[in-house]
Amino acid sequence: MITKDMTIGEIIRTKPEAAEVLMAFGMGCIGCPSSQVETLEEAAAVHGMKLDDLLNALNK
Repeated sequence: MITKDMTIGEIIRTKPEAAEVLMAFGMGCIGCPSSQVETLEEAAAVHGMKLDDLLNALNK
């Protein structure tokens, strides 16, 4: 299960297909250095995304 406290890098390593979901939500920087230390919650805030919607899509 993906949680808001996981880093983007951790999410991609755990569930590679999550990259497509993140990109679909407009998070195109999944490969940038920040993704290794930025949590999903932080990334959603920076990109103006609704965290609950993103988490629901990632955990389908």
